Amino acid sequence: MPLKLDLRPHEKVFLNGAVIVNGDSRCHLAVLNDVPVLREKDILKEERADTPCKRIYLMVQHMYMDEANLSAYHQRYWAEVRPVIEAAPSTTPLISKISEEILAGRYYQALKAARTLIRYEQELLSNAS
Repeated sequence: MPLKLDLRPHEKVFLNGAVIVNGDSRCHLAVLNDVPVLREKDILKEERADTPCKRIYLMVQHMYMDEANLSAYHQRYWAEVRPVIEAAPSTTPLISKISEEILAGRYYQALKAARTLIRYEQELLSNAS
């Protein structure tokens, strides 16, 4: 089943290693094969990865977008995960879900689970203040 993308004017999308920018009007695309696709709104830039869970998301994003360097990103992912679980054991089920998806090679699903982890982190931080 094709992935259907509706792009707003000037919206960017990452498509299998290429960054594509839409023109002045809406655009409708169908991606017919299984390749990494991320909308601009779902891409976390390195300078915005300012919390431990955002750094976890960033590592998963790199795994999804840069398959050639998976080993390095896996190592960095596990290095980021350990201190989060130690500091907040309640994150374990969420991190376990992300890790399961990574180990199965389902990086997009791991990204979705990592977004849930970021929301949970924000909730923990707001309760702590």
